[in-house]
Amino acid sequence: MEARVERAVQKRQVLFLCVFLGMSWAGAEPLRYFVAEETERGTFLTNLAKDLGLGVGELRARGTRIVSDQNMQILLLSSLTGDLLLNEKLDREELCGPREPCVLPFQLLLEKPFQIFRAELWVRDINDHAPVFLDREISLKILESTTPGAAFLLESAQDSDVGTNSLSNYTISPNAYFHINVHDSGEGNIYPELVLNQVLDREEIPEFSLTLTALDGGSPPRSGTALVRILVLDVNDNAPDFVRSLYKVQVPENSPVGSMVVSVSARDLDTGSNGEIAYAFSYATERILKTFQINPTSGNLHLKAQLDYEAIQTYTLTIQAKDGGGLSGKCTVVVDVTDINDNRPELLLSSLTSPIAENSPETVVAVFRIRDRDSGNNGKTVCSIQDDLPFILKPSVENFYTLVSEKPLDRERNTEYNITITVTDLGTPRLKTEHNITVLVSDVNDNAPAFTQTSYTLFVRENNSPALPIGSVSATDRDSGTNAQVIYSLLPSQDPHLPLASLVSINADNGHLFALRSLDYEALQAFEFRVGATDRSSPALSSEALVHVLVLDANDNSPFVLYPLQNSSAPCTEPLPRAAEPGYLVTKVVAVDGDSGQNAWLSYQLLKATEPGLFGVWAHNGEVRTARLLSERDAAKQRLVVLVKDNGEPPRSATATLHVLLVDGFSQPYLRLPEAAPDQANLLTVYLVVALASVSSLFLLSVLLFVAVRLCRRSRAAPVGRCSVPEGPFPRHLVDLSGTGTLSQSHQYEVCLTGGSGTNEFKFLKPIIPNLLPQSTGREVEENRPFQNNLGF
Repeated sequence: MEARVERAVQKRQVLFLCVFLGMSWAGAEPLRYFVAEETERGTFLTNLAKDLGLGVGELRARGTRIVSDQNMQILLLSSLTGDLLLNEKLDREELCGPREPCVLPFQLLLEKPFQIFRAELWVRDINDHAPVFLDREISLKILESTTPGAAFLLESAQDSDVGTNSLSNYTISPNAYFHINVHDSGEGNIYPELVLNQVLDREEIPEFSLTLTALDGGSPPRSGTALVRILVLDVNDNAPDFVRSLYKVQVPENSPVGSMVVSVSARDLDTGSNGEIAYAFSYATERILKTFQINPTSGNLHLKAQLDYEAIQTYTLTIQAKDGGGLSGKCTVVVDVTDINDNRPELLLSSLTSPIAENSPETVVAVFRIRDRDSGNNGKTVCSIQDDLPFILKPSVENFYTLVSEKPLDRERNTEYNITITVTDLGTPRLKTEHNITVLVSDVNDNAPAFTQTSYTLFVRENNSPALPIGSVSATDRDSGTNAQVIYSLLPSQDPHLPLASLVSINADNGHLFALRSLDYEALQAFEFRVGATDRSSPALSSEALVHVLVLDANDNSPFVLYPLQNSSAPCTEPLPRAAEPGYLVTKVVAVDGDSGQNAWLSYQLLKATEPGLFGVWAHNGEVRTARLLSERDAAKQRLVVLVKDNGEPPRSATATLHVLLVDGFSQPYLRLPEAAPDQANLLTVYLVVALASVSSLFLLSVLLFVAVRLCRRSRAAPVGRCSVPEGPFPRHLVDLSGTGTLSQSHQYEVCLTGGSGTNEFKFLKPIIPNLLPQSTGREVEENRPFQNNLGF
């Protein structure tokens, strides 16, 4: 409600301002230009640039045009010189009829900035029409008893010219009986009267034939003639006399053809034919004769054609009553045409600006003028547009309006507006006119490209083929044209160690991402980068999104046996007491897999054995245990082949060869063989002790070497907690060596493959305190950190 009141107050203030401007504008004298009718087309009238005090270039730049109510293209404005030229030959009588002066108003409209000047073209009359009598022969009957000095009304001539060129005098051929008196009707018309000079004698001259000449005031003058035939009659001493000398009547312009306007009445005291009255028009114009007709007997005046208030508002008719004796009387009938609301308002569009750039401030969209040919309230108009549009109407002077954008437009919300301008008059009933305007909104680069997601996650399986798509990003721009065309690019990586330019590329047109090289999960499990989307406008707008790439593991690594070492020149032999119970842990096969997930889940299987039923291998942890009691018949040396297989698809596998030596106890490392002498058995025991001492020394040396290497690598900013072996294809694993079997206590070691040696030799490095690690649960794989494989035994 408050918004409506505020809008009403604003409209009232605009109306008061427009009324004030209109009054001040109306008080200014219009520019006047004069031209004679029949002037040739292209005649120079004036230089508007000089008249308005403007330069020729300024006049053209301000969008000057000529606007007139009649929409007649009678004037031509040269945009190059500022000259106002006549566009066609003018006929003053056709343009203005009897109206004098003949003034054709028009307006000079300057659009940028908006300004209006009034101007008038005055068309001067030339003597291009001669007086014409509608009846070339005029008949009069005059009683011979008529007293000298009696006057007889004659039909007047018609002259389309005005002013000095119009009808100015009448003459009659010289004779002794009659002369002409010229009278002014008071309305700008003159009519002749035939005046009797002396008494007539019918027996002497029963008839006269005289020539009536009508002269205009032109130079040279033009003339027209009519023959006046005078018949001398016997005495008729009473002329018809009208009841009223003046009749005034108002007739609506929509009166039907044939309707009666007024009834005039005259009386004659004579009898017989001298008392019979006939009614007729006297010196009627051609327009009157086309519009009205009178009944010669009854005197009823009827419409012969449709009236039009906008063309003629008043008709003045002179009606003559003649009796049978030739005497006549006259009266005047004034017909006032009353206006009805029969003309719809007209909208005359002067200029239209379309399209309009979005985000533009207040902009003049259209300039137009409202015209209603009716009068009074029938000619007053109200102009409006729809309420839900970002446009307002501003009234200006002389019924001009400007359609102005109320606020900056948004093309992404509306690309065009269909505006209906409704013009309603205040007549009864009210008439209205609707004019539709389509205003297009042109695009401005005010929207940056927007990605469909703020971040993208792409999954790529390792060992992928280079240059194949790994995914795509997509961004849209709400603008149009080049402002909406998106270019994709890779943004510089924030990680200086990530060689982004050699990893991925992006298609600038469609956002497709490509891997430039085959990815290795064991070397790089995940990386991220940012992509940008930029439009093609200037200046360009852009946005960015984050892309996460996760490398999926493929089963491309076979299990690798850590223990027993398979590349050793001297095979490792595991001692087994002959008194071992079933289930005795002989040794444990330790293997790792460079893959992750189920590709690194290992299972163990006894593939070959010297005594197939003597040993068994636990499938989940690789423990080799006895399946039964040993007997004297079992061979002292046993060779086992264990198959290690991962859970990938397809699965990969490796084999480990174990050598088991059956002994009577650990105090006697070797069994006494039947073919061996006692001295040889003692020598074998010495060898075993030396071998154990050597292994212990090597182990201690390895630990010290590992600590030294690790401290050196840390000084080189190697990642904390990672096994720092350059170019190594395997990540770190924790190896759990149980205290059962040949090992006296439980240990966990960091194990790394050395790269570049060509031998793929494993190194057992830093021991980890056993009581800080969880007890083995029987699973062979345990997660240690996101990108490492854990081996549990």
